[in-house]
Amino acid sequence: MDMAEGSVIRQHLIDPEICIRCNTCEATCPVGAITHDSRNYVVDAEKCNFCMACVPPCPTGSIDNWRNMPKVVAYSVADQLTWDELPAELSPEQLAQAGVAADAAPAVEPVQPALPAAADGQASFNSAQYGAAIPPWSAAHAYTNLYGPKAAQKTITANCTGNVRVTEVGTDSDTHHIVLDFGAMPFPVLEGQSIGIVPPGVDANGRPHHPRQYSIASPRNGERTGYNNLSLTIKRVLEDHQGNPVRGVGSNFMCDLQVGDKVEVIGPFGASFLMPNHPRSNIVMICTGTGSAPMRAMTEWRRRLRKAGKFEGGKLMLFFGARTPQELPYFGPLQSLPKDFIDTSFAFSRQEGQPKTYVQDLLRQRAADLAPLLADANTFFYVCGLKAMEEGVVLALRDVAQQAGLDWDTVGAALKREGRLHLETY
Repeated sequence: MDMAEGSVIRQHLIDPEICIRCNTCEATCPVGAITHDSRNYVVDAEKCNFCMACVPPCPTGSIDNWRNMPKVVAYSVADQLTWDELPAELSPEQLAQAGVAADAAPAVEPVQPALPAAADGQASFNSAQYGAAIPPWSAAHAYTNLYGPKAAQKTITANCTGNVRVTEVGTDSDTHHIVLDFGAMPFPVLEGQSIGIVPPGVDANGRPHHPRQYSIASPRNGERTGYNNLSLTIKRVLEDHQGNPVRGVGSNFMCDLQVGDKVEVIGPFGASFLMPNHPRSNIVMICTGTGSAPMRAMTEWRRRLRKAGKFEGGKLMLFFGARTPQELPYFGPLQSLPKDFIDTSFAFSRQEGQPKTYVQDLLRQRAADLAPLLADANTFFYVCGLKAMEEGVVLALRDVAQQAGLDWDTVGAALKREGRLHLETY
């Protein structure tokens, strides 16, 4: 049979063996082509326009997989949701059986991501388009995917050497600071990277649990200096986003760890959400809840440099949001940091007797301090927390720039191009 022009596609697929279900791809996709169920993240061939917006932010590279396929038999969303591994490329014989020449060029024409339409028909604000996919120019080299399903060693075993709650008992936010030690096994990490934890046991279908991703909360030389360890900030999940009761497999496993327990780990992941290393670089950190993990890592690394007399200046600002002070991780230690070391602002949305305040409100209140930093090529912005905060934060940065007479299109493009605005929301 003869295949019509454009009937061969370069189908975009996600490798379920490598994917750590971090939701970055679905959150980034401007056309809603990526979806997921409890097991897999998949790409709808009918919707994908090959804009490539989802590829750079993926921490594992699982998103960067393609297959030459006759369009009429392209893998459906339903097919992909059942996969435990990627199917092999079709052989020339299989393509020929479908009426496709082995050298047929797929009909792929990458397009620029389109902005989603707002209710009034105008293009809505797309915060993700300003997020950098490259690290700061002075960032240290990041090692990634050293351990995982397709690495030389599939997992590495770490020992739990500490587990302490870092939010007040009696609050709904049961958040833990957990320390894992890797002994003599290599596991180099940088501030801003993450790891995958493989919970023991199987899911309702009898398949091993997929890994859960957690940001590293300690600096590059370990939670305890000179030891091959790291820390995580994990909130116990007891309900879903709709408020329905659910017991998060990964978070409850981790929050229940006892000292001496063993944990299977993959990773590390992430090669862009990294801190700058050049002298006098400024860092502005904006986070909520457990999004504080990479911010704690960056702050602690700079604190150690300062203590050793190796810190050469640069402003450090933190905008930290939670419902109440009691639910804010590390609230006590943060308050004890020297004011000439870090400029800290807290936003509480459920504090009794006080108006609701969110991190974006604080950004607008500090516009006079932030505007010069937005214009300074030595300033780097990091946003981490729930996806719902991302748009409000980037809109606030835009407002700060515009009120200072800066052209946001120019500033926003520079933030992305120069690796200065990093968005890690989930």
